[in-house]
Amino acid sequence: MAITDGFPTLTADRRRPHPTPPPRPPRFRALRVTEAVAAAVPELRHFARRAAQRWAVPEDASDTLVLVVSELVTNAVLHSGSADVTQLIVFDGVAVTVEVADSGRWLVRDANRRVTEDAGAESGRGLDLVRACSSWFTIHPSAVGTKAVARIPVRVSGAHR
Repeated sequence: MAITDGFPTLTADRRRPHPTPPPRPPRFRALRVTEAVAAAVPELRHFARRAAQRWAVPEDASDTLVLVVSELVTNAVLHSGSADVTQLIVFDGVAVTVEVADSGRWLVRDANRRVTEDAGAESGRGLDLVRACSSWFTIHPSAVGTKAVARIPVRVSGAHR
């Protein structure tokens, strides 16, 4: 640095150090493809639980992940007509995102099933449950299959960050 007329000026040869960007949180991925049969539901549920444990996802978020996986995979198995189902789980340190995809066709209901006779039914509420458990949820039906994506927030204590 040189001083001219009482004001500091920077010379061209002086380099300022670039600030170091903050470290990114770790990003973990787990992918599994299996047949779209009833046994896929517990298989993918256990796969999700093991991944969450490996990544030290807090138990409440892990439980929510397993519930969401169960609902989304059940829908793919029961309603898609697909031969297979794919599950992708991503943990970015802030949330767990689960994507369940099939190669079947999205079936649109002709009418709302929530009529008086369905009040005691044990099925038909899975996607509502996923919406309630997720901070973000979307379904992408297409000619080549359906993809459902849900994001589950993770509350990590300061000791684990």
